[in-house]
Amino acid sequence: MTDAETPAGAPALAVDIGGTKLAAALVEPGGRVLAYERAATPRDVDGEGLWRTLEALLDGLVTGAGSPPLAGVGVGCGGPMTWPAAEVSPLNIPAWRGFPLRERFRKRYPGLPVRVHNDAICVAIAEHWRGAGRGRGDVLGMVVSTGVGGGLVLGGRLVDGASGNAGHIGHVIVDPDGPPCECGGRGCLEAVARGPGLAAWARDQGWRQGSPDVTGVELAADARRGHPIAVAAMRRAGRALGIAIASATHLCDLDVVAVGGGVSQAGALLFDPLEEAFRAHARMDFARGLRIVPAALGQTAGLIGAAALIHAADRYWNAD
Repeated sequence: MTDAETPAGAPALAVDIGGTKLAAALVEPGGRVLAYERAATPRDVDGEGLWRTLEALLDGLVTGAGSPPLAGVGVGCGGPMTWPAAEVSPLNIPAWRGFPLRERFRKRYPGLPVRVHNDAICVAIAEHWRGAGRGRGDVLGMVVSTGVGGGLVLGGRLVDGASGNAGHIGHVIVDPDGPPCECGGRGCLEAVARGPGLAAWARDQGWRQGSPDVTGVELAADARRGHPIAVAAMRRAGRALGIAIASATHLCDLDVVAVGGGVSQAGALLFDPLEEAFRAHARMDFARGLRIVPAALGQTAGLIGAAALIHAADRYWNAD
């Protein structure tokens, strides 16, 4: 079915590809999720095996919903990637290096618009379109999970940057003498605050030693239960986030920063030290009015943002 034949109100097929999970949904033009499926991202397959896992997930979703006509396909994927061609090499998905993701989707869904962006950018889009930044012009959306990423909406429109990577706050330097980062740098926000890095730091301090597979989400849960090392880990992450957000706000003059992802589930144990560090470092008067809030859309934010690449392309898609 071509764009001209797609009926008004047709849902977008939205896809969210991350190092922990693969998720897909059918999303209405207003942002409501009609149907949803997810699966763990396989770690023991090659690139083609990962693609086949994703295809099976999509087939199950669309068939289970009665195979409705689609408005298009919007995809968020971990980066880095070439943009807008979307040859992807996600840091947290080693099976894909230079994988032609957009081209694969175009071949699978001929005649439909296919738009791919960074998964954290899709979260930022969602929070501006239907979430915590709705109605505000200048928003930074962040994801603190397997990695740390972000996206920028300025003047009500997504800012892509020269290579589609604007808003990549995970690689702002928060501690020049800090831990090495998978990007090759040192002291990046992602190196300090991402879930696996936090969990590793906490294990080194004595938390759940002998349990190498525990995650940042479990660390956040233990912090809420008062485990002192988990609480210290959340303070460490919060401080790093506050420093990075202060820098971003001074640069971009933001209204709202929405923080989501599994690590953010620690709530006040993360956000209190975040605010404390932000206030200590955001000394310009114009920066002090910033609101830093939990992301409002939860685990479906990336999917809603991916759908907005189709349903609200005038604000969020600046390529072909």
